[in-house]
Amino acid sequence: MAIRTKPDPQSYTFDGFGSGRYPNLMLRGAGELENWQLRTYEQKHEGYVALRKALKMEPSAVTAEVKTSGIRGRGGAGFPTGLKWTFMPKDIEDRKLTRYVVCNADEGEPGTFKDRAIMEYNPHQLIEGLVIAGWAMGCKLGFIYVRGEFKWLVDKLDAALQQAREAGYLGRDILGSGFDFDILTYRGAGAYICGEETALLNSLEGRRGEPRVKPPFPAVKGAFGQPTTVNNVETLAAMPPILRMGGDEYAKLGTPGNTGTRIFGLSGHVKRPGLYELPLGLPLDFILNDLGGGSSTGRKIKAIIPGGASAPMWDASAFDCPMDFDTVKARGSMAGSGGIIAMDESTCMVQATLRLLRFYAHESCGQCTPCREGCNWVTKILTRIEAGQGREEDLPLLESLVPRINMRTLCPLGDAACGPLESALRLFRPEFEHHIRQKTCLVTGTPLLASLGAH
Repeated sequence: MAIRTKPDPQSYTFDGFGSGRYPNLMLRGAGELENWQLRTYEQKHEGYVALRKALKMEPSAVTAEVKTSGIRGRGGAGFPTGLKWTFMPKDIEDRKLTRYVVCNADEGEPGTFKDRAIMEYNPHQLIEGLVIAGWAMGCKLGFIYVRGEFKWLVDKLDAALQQAREAGYLGRDILGSGFDFDILTYRGAGAYICGEETALLNSLEGRRGEPRVKPPFPAVKGAFGQPTTVNNVETLAAMPPILRMGGDEYAKLGTPGNTGTRIFGLSGHVKRPGLYELPLGLPLDFILNDLGGGSSTGRKIKAIIPGGASAPMWDASAFDCPMDFDTVKARGSMAGSGGIIAMDESTCMVQATLRLLRFYAHESCGQCTPCREGCNWVTKILTRIEAGQGREEDLPLLESLVPRINMRTLCPLGDAACGPLESALRLFRPEFEHHIRQKTCLVTGTPLLASLGAH
């Protein structure tokens, strides 16, 4: 028996939306306007077949199937989903505890746009996954916490939820099983920090959206003081195919330890930006060139952010990297949210880094001093360099700020700001030095002293 080490890129063909008709498990029917309807989901996509199967299994057996699949959270951390579910209290019949399962649909990471496609085209698959998770963990209520800007998605989700209730997939005594479970949508206020699970829970309770001190962890004391599990949209949408296929079959996709398919959002200087659902472990250059069509400008791609804006940057030396959680981490970045941002040789890396750091400085909740003050200091220094007013001591100063911010906050926002900063200084240092010493941009030749916003 051959040992799987990586999937074969030649077995997947580009079809205009996604990577191919198989193994698309979550993007099936994406782009078709009526795909969100219950009748379409039932007739074309085996809708709620997995739920019927799950309700005939013991809850612990459903969790075991998820563990067998090997799926890791698709929100960014890559933590094993089945293991996370086991952190919930074991005694499901304990009437003193109200358990909640929460879907994190606060998709605010720059360069990340996968979850909204699932909610727009396959909301019933997300709903089915939430009900399965609720059954496995003994929950009676689920929430879909949606980013505030996604008003049109909330309307679609609410309509789909009503369809599911009317069909008996939600509410009391689901499909005659005796299991009661319902789902409510909740719109956030557009704060990036609420993508962090404890800040999300604070916001869900009507509190200020800022991270909590852990422990206690949400599985012990989460929403409204009760045991809670928070999963990403893509993670929950993978539950129906896992239950239909079986955990063993799902685990055959991808590579050992990095199983299943993942939705990659490709953007930037590529000919075919968009969403590509692929087995984990395919090389980055296959995604960039075979699927994305290569550079859209004719210039070489010189930098990549491989996992959303918080992931450390790569230069061209890493383009052969298999795109899975462990290999990307070993190559000095992180798979993150799956957002791949390509930048060609016309990109000024000083300007790109400044734009990223401005975002993090703006989105810091202000609770932790290293993040609140540090991100602002970094942004001010980068702004000075970009304006042609940089000093020789600025680069050592920026480098000294990284360890003063990184790993010193309640949530990973400070770490997220440090990733692109540290990698940009390491990989593209000559561009920063040229800004400081020559007062012009190394890439464009533009004088920097003219005005702050001209470059």
